[in-house]
Amino acid sequence: MHFKMIIVFVEDDKTDAVMDAARNAGATGATVITNARGEGLQVSKTFFGLSLETQRDVILFLVEQHLSRHILEGINEAGELDAKPGTGIAFQLDVEDAVGILHQAEEISREVEELL
Repeated sequence: MHFKMIIVFVEDDKTDAVMDAARNAGATGATVITNARGEGLQVSKTFFGLSLETQRDVILFLVEQHLSRHILEGINEAGELDAKPGTGIAFQLDVEDAVGILHQAEEISREVEELL
């Protein structure tokens, strides 16, 4: 079984919608890292040294490669990543190896078999 890591940087008010969309598309779990910051094309605005930008969350999904594109598309739609500039970014990376996912791998195997 081959996996992809989907990494999402999204406004914190969209985290729940992104996680729901990913789960509906086949993701079996996620790790959320809260209160991240970042800059895009526009420099962040500050007021007396305090950032005026909204807080972002980093969401990590380890997913089976056959489901990864479908999950990524669901994340894009729920997070409005392509629809609105500055709302966030999501990308996927190949995972060479993983441990600690035996129970998830069994569930994922059943889901992938149903799709194929």
